[in-house]
Amino acid sequence: MQSSGQSGTPRFIQAMADAFSLPDLRGRILFTLLMLVIFRFVAHVPLPGVDPEALRKLFQQNQLLGMLDLFSGGAMRNFSVAAMGVYPYITSSIIVQLLVPVIPRLQALSQEGEAGRHKVNMLTHWLTVPLAALQGWGQLTILRRTGVVLGSTDLLPTVAMVASLVAGTIFLIWVGERITERGIGNGVSIIIFGGIVSSLPQIVGQGLLVREQLGSLVLFILLALLMVVGIVIFTQAARHIPVQYARSLFKGTRMYRQTGSTYIPLRVNTAGMIPLIFAMSIVIFPGTIASYFARAPGEDPNFANRIMDLFSSGNVLYWLIYFILVIAFTFFYTIVIFQQQNLAETLQKQGGFVPGIRPGKPTTEYLNRVISRITWGGALFLGLIAISPYLVQRGVSNVQALQLSSTGMLIVVGVVLDTMKQLEAQLLMRRYEGFIK
Repeated sequence: MQSSGQSGTPRFIQAMADAFSLPDLRGRILFTLLMLVIFRFVAHVPLPGVDPEALRKLFQQNQLLGMLDLFSGGAMRNFSVAAMGVYPYITSSIIVQLLVPVIPRLQALSQEGEAGRHKVNMLTHWLTVPLAALQGWGQLTILRRTGVVLGSTDLLPTVAMVASLVAGTIFLIWVGERITERGIGNGVSIIIFGGIVSSLPQIVGQGLLVREQLGSLVLFILLALLMVVGIVIFTQAARHIPVQYARSLFKGTRMYRQTGSTYIPLRVNTAGMIPLIFAMSIVIFPGTIASYFARAPGEDPNFANRIMDLFSSGNVLYWLIYFILVIAFTFFYTIVIFQQQNLAETLQKQGGFVPGIRPGKPTTEYLNRVISRITWGGALFLGLIAISPYLVQRGVSNVQALQLSSTGMLIVVGVVLDTMKQLEAQLLMRRYEGFIK
């Protein structure tokens, strides 16, 4: 089978044509698209008794709802049955990951291979249900106080609405797992990706209609593209640690030693977007709580009003705290994930070693030093990405209608890269050229 790169067709178009020419790969792509269409339909099935105009005004005032809307794929803005999206599942996954090195039983399960990982995954699913119920009840309570959700506050209607929200979340998780199993890419990430991309035309349209400053708009778009390039570079960047494996071969009565070399890629941004989620949740929490105790405009401000002003997105202190928290959580999450991998012990069991480093504890200390140093690059990069909306909108561009969501851009770029790599692997197995040289 000849390589598709020999034709005059552009590489990307030829790779897509090759992908659709393979029946099984074409089926995976179409199945993924079908699941995304189903998700978008569910995202527009609203719960009864919601005031759309009051919900729109609330979103303009509350940043926490904007973050939750990101993980619901836009369903929160409509307050549909899928309003919570996969956020409870993400929260559950993070909690379980943090508990694995702390609880011996979970740590033992994670080391039992595929069966152990399946049990940990089931625990994550079971934990998602109470978290989703708690979050659903909290959202209903808050929206009722603000006049967004109308209707009875009796137990039965409340239970029915909470059950609908939990069912929507579980359904989206099921859709995501089907995409992972029968489609292309990570299903949960694809769900979030689909919601973010579906809102892009509306955001760009608002930027074009609200402002007539073409120069500022073009500059804004160029800066957004530069941010995407930076995200791609730091997402792909890795430090390659050389590793050698020694093995013994017997030929007749003689034994020969053979060595093979490879490397361990330590990523500069091991934590991904998780530090941004942690930091954003903490930095907007005081202002969100204070908003329910603050006095209305025109009245004498109280302590809650001062807290709201202090933790508003227009305050420099807000972005400074956000920047510091992102760096701190990047180191924390990277250390937790890296310790769970236990690379030094795995290398020793497989007969591998880092040249010039003794196996065991010296290898562990060496890898810890390397990951700590390169994480500084990833942490500072994530910190700059986190505060980039403030720097761009206040310092460079006057186009306020366009909102650069740093977390959203990280998700979009990460999902696109991961999906392209999976398609690349599928094409290369069949001796086709993929998307990447």
